[in-house]
This record gives sequence, C-alpha cells and structure tokens, in this order.
Amino acid sequence: MLRAPIHSFYHAPMKKLFAAVFAMTLLAAAGWFALPLWPATIPADGVSLSVRQGSSLARLAADLDKTGIAPSWVVQAVARIRGSARRLRAGEYLFDTPQSVGDVLASIESGNARQLAVTVVEGSRLSDVYAMLSAPAPANGSATFAAGSVPERAKLAEALKTDAKELEGYFFPDTYFVAPGSSATVLLRLMHKRMKDELDKAWAQRAQNTPLKSPYEALILASIIEKETGRDADRPLVGSVFTNRLRIGMRMQTDPTVIYGLGEKFDGNLRKVDLQTDTPYNTYTRNGLPPTPIALPGRASLRAAVAPPPSEFLYFVARGDGTSEFSKNLAEHNRAVAKYQLGQK
Repeated sequence: MLRAPIHSFYHAPMKKLFAAVFAMTLLAAAGWFALPLWPATIPADGVSLSVRQGSSLARLAADLDKTGIAPSWVVQAVARIRGSARRLRAGEYLFDTPQSVGDVLASIESGNARQLAVTVVEGSRLSDVYAMLSAPAPANGSATFAAGSVPERAKLAEALKTDAKELEGYFFPDTYFVAPGSSATVLLRLMHKRMKDELDKAWAQRAQNTPLKSPYEALILASIIEKETGRDADRPLVGSVFTNRLRIGMRMQTDPTVIYGLGEKFDGNLRKVDLQTDTPYNTYTRNGLPPTPIALPGRASLRAAVAPPPSEFLYFVARGDGTSEFSKNLAEHNRAVAKYQLGQK
C-alpha cells in the first residue's frame, strides 16, 4: 500500500498557520505605524497646551490626555515611533484645527510655539519697559514672563553682559514676538543688541560736520528728538535745530530733559521754577547734552540726530496740531510762540 510522506500530511496546515501569523504581524505592524494618524480631539474654539522646559514624554502624554487631545498610551506610542522623546521643545502651543496626534507632536518638536506680541513704543523709558515686563498681564496684551526672569536694575548690565554704566535709551523700541513664559532677560538682551546694531548703522551714516563726538552722544540727542515730536516728518528739522545749537555753543533749552531730571517729582505741569532749578538734565542752565539719554529713540530719531538736513533754524514751537513751526532767529520764534501758544495774531 502506498502511503503519503509524513511531511506532506503536515504541510498544508502549517502553511496556513504561518500565513495567518504573518498576516496578523503585518496588520499589527500596519496598525502600529498608522498610530501617528490617530485623530487628535481638538475643540472648535481650540485648545492651548504649555510644555515646560525639560518636560518628559510621560508628562506631555498625561497633559495631552488631561486636555482630551489624545489618550496617553497613543501619545507615548506615537512619540516612540517618531523618536520624539528627546526633541520636545518648551513653549505655549495653540491647536485650533483638525489634525492627527503625529501632527501635534510634530508641532511640539519643531518649537512652533504660540508667539505673542510685546510692543515697546518709541519714546518709552527703561522704567516703562521694566513696568511692562514685571506686570502679571501687560496692558498691551502681550505674554507674561517667567517668574524671576526680570533682572534687578542694579544687575542689568551684568545680565546683558555689557560694560555700559548707564543703560537708559540702550534698548530698541519695536514689536517683538515671544512665547508665554519666556525669559525677560532674553528679550532685554535682544532689545539691547538691536539698539546697538541700529546705532552702529546710524553712526556709520553720520554727516561729516556733525558736532557729535561719539555714538553715545548720538543716542542722547536721538532720545531728545524722540521726545520733542511724535511726527516723523518733523524729526529731521528738529535734529537740525539741536545740531545747529550744539555747533554754535547755544544751550539746548529743551523741556523733556528737564522733565526727565525731575523724575517722580514731575506732576505733569512744568513750572518756571523747574526751568530755573539746576540739575544735570536741565539744558536751560547747562551747556551741551545731558549726561544720558532720556528715552528709547526709534530709527527715524537716530537718523535725524546723526544726519539732519542743513538749515539755519535755531528754534521751533508746536503749532497745536502735531506739527512744528521752525524759526531762524529769536524774533521769528517769539512771533510763532505768540501765534501758536498764546493765540495772538
């Protein structure tokens, strides 16, 4: 009697078993690698997530689970597939569109954090900047900063790693974008570097006959120009007036420096006695520039300080509409004051 070989008897069942195991393995692998496509649960009005510096994968997974974005086990599995554990970046992340768990982790890996505006207006003082940085909710709607990250004024130079003895005016006014919880020191360093760069550029374009002896003197004059007018079109001629006065040794006679010297004593009303009381910042009683800048000047004021247009103007007075009337001599100036300040025709 002929018998089938024993191995033939087992061949078909084993083949089916191996095929089944292989198929299950493929399905499991496919499911594993499809996990990054797991849809994240994003509310219609969006959801904000804070990732702290040094935050672990387990902590992130727990936070995502708590906010309802995705189950913790899915987050951890997707993170392992992507190798995300060592690439997580701190920041405030805003998710407001439909996306997968893989997309959520990709955002956190890229550091594409929510950026909020911090606006420092031209003409601000350093004290104004400090008040904004220290406020729990700045009035301009910008981000709050990490606790303890605002350096003490006495240690500001050390924090900025600069040898400058006086830092008033040495921060460029602009709109900066930062993540909530950022270090205020990092922002101050950026503002300081921006001003140094802008000042260097302006000084390189200075007029050959400028009476200014250094970039720092240019910064001081620019800060005065900044406080004397809010109209860009008038800045060059305001710069021309003060340059002409410096050139001939005439006193600057500018109210903003006197006000700065009064400090907290200034109540909004500049009196005759204030103009007559000598301080290092009283340019009615002292010759030349004040010892330091009095505000944070913008780019237009820096340029007006170093390269104003040639003119014979020595005086100017506000017209009351935001513009200024410029005069070549005291007689013209007195007539302009009578017309625009005293209402005389």
